[in-house]
Amino acid sequence: MSQDSKVVLVTGAARGIGLAATERFLRDGWSVVMLDREGAELAAAARAIGQPERVLPLTLDVSNPDDGAQAVEAVRARFGRLDALVNNAGIAHFGPAMETPLAIWNEIMAVNLTGPFILSQAFFPLLRDRGGAIVNITSISGLRASTLRVAYGTSKAGLAHLTRQLAVELASYGIRVNAVAPGPVETAMAKKVHSPEIRKDYHDAIPLNRYGLPEELADAIFFLCSPASTYITGQVLAVDGGFDAAGIGLPTLRRDIGNG
Repeated sequence: MSQDSKVVLVTGAARGIGLAATERFLRDGWSVVMLDREGAELAAAARAIGQPERVLPLTLDVSNPDDGAQAVEAVRARFGRLDALVNNAGIAHFGPAMETPLAIWNEIMAVNLTGPFILSQAFFPLLRDRGGAIVNITSISGLRASTLRVAYGTSKAGLAHLTRQLAVELASYGIRVNAVAPGPVETAMAKKVHSPEIRKDYHDAIPLNRYGLPEELADAIFFLCSPASTYITGQVLAVDGGFDAAGIGLPTLRRDIGNG
């Protein structure tokens, strides 16, 4: 690795937006720490990328403070620096609010909201050294309410506010904190839980009339970590094909779509 090569840590990096972001940073010469709790899937993704000198896969859980400390030690030992942190790891559950178990609520909050807080604290010293960037992946569900995602939407709304809170507090250390809020994206989760009827409803509600691609989200994430955005902090950028701007209500998801 070049002495000047920048380093980013991406959570939830084994698939979807996280994997696309990993590949985007690699294309621009960054080294990438890929963190995911699904070890086998993460190892397969890292092997497929095939750049062991620039990729460090870590099988850890963002919601565990001890795992966060281990991640810091691993990054220090391998690269000695961190220029950007992308808090992408997230889980979802779809079901009526009054039937959502407390255990599910707690798990979603732990991964989607507490995890980014843990890692932001853990990596603060390394990011401060570089004047780095944090990008949190929220969701359109955190900007507007919809049915059957009370825990997921609330966790993402909390993450949007955490983004602003950290942006204000960390600015004096030269650390910028922003968020990307995806709309419907062509990921494995979407393909699993969105029926043809739901997909049609989404297409009708999105001005650009299609789902987004993980690569399009990756471009936005990269931008917010790059020198092109050095005067941007505390912002939540919706990458959603105009979905939020249109002001059209979210499609009502059927109750039988299962868990994400």
